[in-house]
Amino acid sequence: MTDNKTRCAWVSDDQQYRDYHDRVWGRPVYDAKELFAKLCLDGQQAGLSWITILRKQANYEAAFANFEPEIIAGFDEAKVEELLQNPGIVRNRAKVKSIIGNARAYLKFEAEGRDFSEFLWGFVGGKPKVNHFRSISEVPAQTPESEAMSKALKKLGFNFVGPTICYAFMQAVGMVNDHTIDCHCYRESGF
Repeated sequence: MTDNKTRCAWVSDDQQYRDYHDRVWGRPVYDAKELFAKLCLDGQQAGLSWITILRKQANYEAAFANFEPEIIAGFDEAKVEELLQNPGIVRNRAKVKSIIGNARAYLKFEAEGRDFSEFLWGFVGGKPKVNHFRSISEVPAQTPESEAMSKALKKLGFNFVGPTICYAFMQAVGMVNDHTIDCHCYRESGF
């Protein structure tokens, strides 16, 4: 089934990808735990296409306790070995361990009385930055904001949070609106 909607050029005909683009990508997310989960998933994308991770998202949620940091932080080496046998996720030791390390960094951050959502949204001044790109070729892979976010997250102990991953994360959670101006989502957002 096809529709007549114009979408960003990176979206394929895959229905799951279309639904993700239309309903999730670029929609502002402010919940701290949801941001944590998305940051972890974006880190899993390193070296892969996003559709690979999107297709495995439910498996990640099951394997990593719905991204509850308190539970993940308690995962030990035996749990890592178990996860590395799970064909539903990317079985890369560094990536698996990064989610555990990120959960511990997240909990340490929150234990200091800081708000993870406010911290992340602070890199764009607390509200979505609206871009007006005509073509996907104009969309950057990283920005000064994503570089600053990457540096700050690494300093806090987060892993798989390079500037390109951080920019993909910022796009996905609506910190930046990078729907191209011909995309129906750009128009529906009222920009």
